[in-house]
Amino acid sequence: MIPCISVENMRLSDAHTIANFVPSLELMYRAAMGVFKAHHWQGSTAIVVGSGNNGGDGFALAWILKEKGFGCTVFTVSQKMSSDSAYYAAKAKETGVPVVPFERGCLNGFSTVVDCLLGTGFSGTPRGNYRDAIEAINESGAFVISVDINSGMNGDTGDAELAVRSDLTVTIGFVKAGLVTENAGNYIKRLVCADIGIVLLQEEGYITDETCPPWLDRNVIMSR
Repeated sequence: MIPCISVENMRLSDAHTIANFVPSLELMYRAAMGVFKAHHWQGSTAIVVGSGNNGGDGFALAWILKEKGFGCTVFTVSQKMSSDSAYYAAKAKETGVPVVPFERGCLNGFSTVVDCLLGTGFSGTPRGNYRDAIEAINESGAFVISVDINSGMNGDTGDAELAVRSDLTVTIGFVKAGLVTENAGNYIKRLVCADIGIVLLQEEGYITDETCPPWLDRNVIMSR
């Protein structure tokens, strides 16, 4: 059985793990490595990042890709970033990853586009550059990977007024409840979970053979 948890449980479990067991920078690296392991990389990759730690996962992934010999470009929708995100942004730039502002048309011609815009805590309607970026990802024609959750989707309910449509979503730590709702299946073709060593504070529910949606791949990626 696969644990299925709320966004708040994930937030608290993540904070508890960072405070007592694993530094946040290490967890971010493990998250990015989980995404790296989930896909057969080829061609050119665009990584579209937001201002939070979801964007940090994208910068860490860019660094890993460059270190492994794969070309990629990071497109930013905000000048803001968390301290952990700034750390991996610097690592990516040091290895020669181009980091440029997002603009309409910038995703044309990429084989893979990685969505690192909005995390599991988002609700409501994406606006401004975030809305433009989500629309551009959906129109790109590339293989689309969402990190942790499809940007624009509610992590608890799966509801979305506008969200990224992914070929692959790599959720981090544990499967969030919203990712296995009926509506989430309209946005996700395949869902996998990357185990990065988060210590779960509260058991909430489990996905069984009978309740497993067709888009959930039950093979967990170990990334720690």
